[in-house]
Amino acid sequence: MVFGFLGLSFWGYVTAALILTQITIASVTIYLHRNQAHRALTLHPIVSHFFRFWLWLTTATITKEWVAVHRKHHAATDVKGDPHSPVVLGLKKVFWQGAELYRSAAENEEMVRKYSNGTPDDWIERNLYSAHQMVGICLMLGINLFLFGIPGLTIWAVQMMWIPVWAAGVINGVGHAIGYRNHECPDASRNIVPWGIWVGGEELHNNHHIHASSAKFSLKWWEFDIGWFYIRCLSILGLAKVKKLPPKLAQAEGKLCVDIETLRAVIANRFQVMSQYYKAVIQPILQREKKRAGTVDKKLFQRAGALLKGQEMAFSMRSRVRLQALLSRYEQLRVVYNYRQSLQNVWLTAASSQKELLEALQLWCRQAEASGLESLCQFAQQLKGYVPKPV
Repeated sequence: MVFGFLGLSFWGYVTAALILTQITIASVTIYLHRNQAHRALTLHPIVSHFFRFWLWLTTATITKEWVAVHRKHHAATDVKGDPHSPVVLGLKKVFWQGAELYRSAAENEEMVRKYSNGTPDDWIERNLYSAHQMVGICLMLGINLFLFGIPGLTIWAVQMMWIPVWAAGVINGVGHAIGYRNHECPDASRNIVPWGIWVGGEELHNNHHIHASSAKFSLKWWEFDIGWFYIRCLSILGLAKVKKLPPKLAQAEGKLCVDIETLRAVIANRFQVMSQYYKAVIQPILQREKKRAGTVDKKLFQRAGALLKGQEMAFSMRSRVRLQALLSRYEQLRVVYNYRQSLQNVWLTAASSQKELLEALQLWCRQAEASGLESLCQFAQQLKGYVPKPV
């Protein structure tokens, strides 16, 4: 049968291809990524086995290898050792050769053993999925030809390219090079767009790197994570159980001291706290100084916002020189920037106990209130009221 058992129209074939590729990306984002790699949710055995089987048919992916490579990526993001960082390897290489980089990393047996803890190691994994990787995609080709006829070959080709292009190329490549950031974090991760239903929510890559163990990737009201929509549907049916969501900040009215609750809230929401610090403390001073700046200093203020809220360790030498020049010329900017760095050091510096961390945060608030800068004092008083918000 030239047009297959189903005998679809042209748009029928297009719809079929879209549905099949959406099942594949859902399998990757829900099962491989959020369930297996980050343990953000649990899945009913029926759902897990379906996803495993589907990925065998459409990607020849071995769960433990994919999980190990991804966990390694989080352990060494955008530094030497990252299996697929465009910062280290270049965007062109990661975009066009992302799948090859995955396969190359997966050949490191020691790395796979180290980072694949908790992944399936049952009879069907050992004797079918891992032992006969290519059988699945050949079987998928046969199924497509039977159902769709000759057009099934094109649909199969689209299926085979979907993950290498969108996941390995776009998400791992573009997602660390181009896009917007809700919060600054030490790596270069970015949200490509606020909604991209064809890639399962993975386009919200900066959000994911901020809260890696969360089952939900969207943070802003205008962002849409279709992977989270699928998870909510599975949860309603009793087929999934969410374990972790992004932490939230709450303000306790009348709270005027830094205690353990404050410390927990600040550390759990540190990226959000740093974003608030930039908006409430640094940005008003930056805007005021920029208005006062003479013609000679105009160039110093180009991209000053990005320099003052970014992670200095990720800056080029040229950007660091520009930042230091700006700070040396404007005292108040230098003061609030130094306070920003010292606040960040509260959770970056190794502490021997929770008590030591708490004392460091209390000291920061006292010094900020005594700085003489109104915006810095107000931020310190606001910080005292932070408590973790139940999610």
